[in-house]
Amino acid sequence: MASIPTADAEQTFEIISSLRYDPSLPQATLYNSDSYPDPQNSPYYLLAYHRDRLVAAARHFGWENASKWLQQDLSSFERFLDESIPDRSKPWRLRIVVDINGKGSVDVNPTAAFDPFNLLTPSLHAGRPSHLWRPTLPSGFTTHKTTARNDYTAARLRAGITSPAETSEVLVINPRGEIMEGSITTPYFRRRGPISRLSGQDSAEPAWITPPLSSGGNAGTSRRYALSQGFCVEEVIPQLDLVDGEECWLSNGVRGFMLGVVVLGRQAEKQI
Repeated sequence: MASIPTADAEQTFEIISSLRYDPSLPQATLYNSDSYPDPQNSPYYLLAYHRDRLVAAARHFGWENASKWLQQDLSSFERFLDESIPDRSKPWRLRIVVDINGKGSVDVNPTAAFDPFNLLTPSLHAGRPSHLWRPTLPSGFTTHKTTARNDYTAARLRAGITSPAETSEVLVINPRGEIMEGSITTPYFRRRGPISRLSGQDSAEPAWITPPLSSGGNAGTSRRYALSQGFCVEEVIPQLDLVDGEECWLSNGVRGFMLGVVVLGRQAEKQI
């Protein structure tokens, strides 16, 4: 099992957050104003959460200049992002990069258009079809998203995944045998027993669980959104509890929520 990079191993790194720009997003949030965080008229998916995530990372690493720059108001932050959009009529995948000095930059790449309702929590999909994804040492570099991602990239390559656009994923396991996260997503699984150990919900009611941050995974923006809307609760998910062929959900800040199916065995990369 490869180790997660440490500050000593990575002489220089930057903090990052990836999000979606989609001009159709305000159409979906307009009709679900009670279940989507402000600003609701923004084409940037979960904008405030991405800004908060970067602030948390800057504070964790003691980057005062970066923290100060990131705490600008959301309108100013959105204008900063606007400068990078080549064509505002199309969706884009943005990668925000901030260095220790508080210098921000944005990498922009085309991304596929899809139903904007996929960006809302699954409880709001109202039966809409989704694409199937096949899911295959905790530190500050796993809790916070940075450019130090060589081990995540290696895990994806071992599973034959070469592009963020592919509909496959791998799951990251910590040394205790707990699911941490996906390599680029947050996973959600059905309750592992008759009554969810933490939620206490009755078995007759649907419930989804996601790994707690104590398992070492990333504090993702779509994860925060799912928790805030009551779609899921946090619960430790042992690797051995996974069931081949069971449905799960996956989410990230670019593609929203995607329905997946667990594939166990040699095809599935379960550890980095």
